[in-house]
Amino acid sequence: MASYSIALNFEDGVTRFIECKDSEKVLDAAFRNKINLPMDCSDGVCGTCKCRAESGRYDLGDDYIDDALTADEAESGLVLTCQMRPSSDCIISVPTTSVACKTGQQTFAATVANVVPHNDAAIVLELDVDAQAPAFLPGQYVNIGVPGGGQSRSYSFSTAPGERRIGFLIKKIPGGVMSSWLERAETGTKLELTGPLGSFYLREVERPLLFLAGGTGLAPFLSMLEVLACENPQERVHLVYGVTRDLDLVLVDEIEAYAKRLANFTYSTVVADEASSHPRKGWVTQHMPAEVLNGGDVDVYLCGPPPMVDAVRTYFDDNAVKPHSFHYEKFTPNAVAKDLKGRAA
Repeated sequence: MASYSIALNFEDGVTRFIECKDSEKVLDAAFRNKINLPMDCSDGVCGTCKCRAESGRYDLGDDYIDDALTADEAESGLVLTCQMRPSSDCIISVPTTSVACKTGQQTFAATVANVVPHNDAAIVLELDVDAQAPAFLPGQYVNIGVPGGGQSRSYSFSTAPGERRIGFLIKKIPGGVMSSWLERAETGTKLELTGPLGSFYLREVERPLLFLAGGTGLAPFLSMLEVLACENPQERVHLVYGVTRDLDLVLVDEIEAYAKRLANFTYSTVVADEASSHPRKGWVTQHMPAEVLNGGDVDVYLCGPPPMVDAVRTYFDDNAVKPHSFHYEKFTPNAVAKDLKGRAA
């Protein structure tokens, strides 16, 4: 019997994956997995279970009333989980917290397989997952516990979902909790990871994509590119990778490899340091040609430090650029992981 993977994205950033059997309703599958999605009548009458389907194919049937879900709402992607029967893998945004649905973050164990420094700029951490490969959406992150200190740090996956060996691109911070531990980390060390988390992830590709990466904000795009290379969409994909110094340009060979695997993928690298001899200097906002903005018919994904995110948003506003969608994630290199209430973990 066929079954489909359903990603439930809660408004507090937690993502839970459930398997939905063929002809099974999403609400029933969630309850079977002990996740109490919002509901009242479960008959398509009240609209309490209304969520948004971000991607995937499904059938809503005709057993619900217009007061619960209007034709315009259904056309826009809203669904009633008590009526929704998937016919493919789906991503569903749930307009409440995971705690309210009596679920929460998942933890899993992994073992240090490799630690590779890149100049003084970054470290690639590779882990082997002890059990089943973790499910996540390309672009999401996990909290990684730092051994011995009782602290965690948040890092985006740089590898694709479904792999037993997972990778992370970590900015090297002198005196940083994770950076200091990685300097002495030994292969075989056990780590605890919590997640997946985050609303920054690759949506269904329906138009050209513009990726804007700042420093180690490259990590989630490597995960996305691996997925795209396997799917080989017909839409154009362009990456602008901006850094402060020449030494901060890392894993460019991996980006070049994707340019060879993915027919419609192009990229450019940009260095802000005026003393650099790099052919493209300045900021990413100075290296977004009109053709990649496609007159606004483009989905923009941005991951970088807060000043970069603010600069891009200001650029779009000042130049009347209105992308079809704009997804972004701000990060600070030494940010402490947060719990579900936003407190330091």
